[in-house]
Amino acid sequence: MTLDLASYAAERGVKYFMISFTDLFGGQRAKLVPAQAISDMQADGAGFAGFATWLDMTPAHPDMLAVPDPSSVIQLPWKPEVAWVASNCVMEGEDVAQAPRNVLRQQIKDAAALGLHVKTGVEAEFFLLTPDGSQISDEYDTAAKPCYDQQAVMRRYDVVREICDYMLELGWGPYQNDHEDANGQFEMNWEFDDVLATADKHSFFKFMAKSVAEKHGLRATFMPKPIEGLTGNGCHVHVSVWDAPGEAAKTNVFATDKGEGPAGELGLSEQGRAFLGGIMTHATGMAAITNPTVNSYKRINAPRTVSGASWAPNTVTWTGNNRTHMVRVPGPGRFELRLPDGAANPYLLQAVIIAAGLDGIRTNADPGKRYDIDMYAEGHKVRGAPKLPLNMLDALRAFNKDKGLKASMGDDFAQAFLNLKHQEWNDFTSHFSEWEKANTLDI
Repeated sequence: MTLDLASYAAERGVKYFMISFTDLFGGQRAKLVPAQAISDMQADGAGFAGFATWLDMTPAHPDMLAVPDPSSVIQLPWKPEVAWVASNCVMEGEDVAQAPRNVLRQQIKDAAALGLHVKTGVEAEFFLLTPDGSQISDEYDTAAKPCYDQQAVMRRYDVVREICDYMLELGWGPYQNDHEDANGQFEMNWEFDDVLATADKHSFFKFMAKSVAEKHGLRATFMPKPIEGLTGNGCHVHVSVWDAPGEAAKTNVFATDKGEGPAGELGLSEQGRAFLGGIMTHATGMAAITNPTVNSYKRINAPRTVSGASWAPNTVTWTGNNRTHMVRVPGPGRFELRLPDGAANPYLLQAVIIAAGLDGIRTNADPGKRYDIDMYAEGHKVRGAPKLPLNMLDALRAFNKDKGLKASMGDDFAQAFLNLKHQEWNDFTSHFSEWEKANTLDI
């Protein structure tokens, strides 16, 4: 039964709804709607001019309507008179094909047609900076290896505790919070869920972390590499596939107890191995979506950081319980994709994982040789494994070249994404930097 948002508002004292959608750049857009008007909005959607956001539209396009999905509604714990609700973008009665949440919904349908239901968890990393974003907010957070630093996490206890309390209140099942590998960096974890629920929670988490940080006079950023020389913000995704959605799920179809060998290597079933094969096959094209900014390539192609490791991949390899590779299989029935960063669009991130994985299942893709070496120390010994793109332009070219991945994601989405991202790259290349002056002025 569909939740009636007007009744929800009356029962909970909600005065306003934020009808929210995420554009192709991962920007969160919303209209603030009085509760008295939510019934009409729930039926017909809130109107937006698509050209005013990053969705590759023109001023001549008709109104885009954001139709709220009541199953996603979240009452803001820090401002209970407001509720946030994710929406699906519609134009003239049809889903907007390039809208990220719609792209993910289509992937979920494609997986369900094969009897597969994807569940994921994300590891969202972020920095707490000064309000202008120029430096780490904690002047005492200077250790060379600050990961899990007890004093440092407690100096930001008020921020971390408030966000975690809210996740507990929302029933997300948060289970650990820590100071991460970079100075000023934190990670907060909550339970895995059906892929659309995870994407909605991920989107809301970014909004919540930024809002709570601002309340405390700080700035939270998920930028992939906000501080030169320090470990960047990853967004690792743990992936498993089940026989049914939600609580009806009984069997992890990726898990097997057949032991070693191709049929059960590291506890992965044949379907799990083929899904992983799809990830490995499409990794370089995927990078345009999992690592979508110019800054992203300062993280995955980083030199040694102050802590001694970037914790990010640069080669398409997989392994067992070893964090130096692009994919880690820490236990039976699931794997961790360590490629994505904090700039990844919460919906497109999940969508591209499903698209690549389903293609792997359809083609019975082989993930290739498993490597158990330390890739940071011995990566030069690996022969034949593709390198990840060196910059955003290379990633866009790899995505454009990957016709199978583009078709799986949807041609309308692929074209819109490439159009806007090439514009972004051109804007970047027209920017004059201080490096250019420092290295060219006297030539």
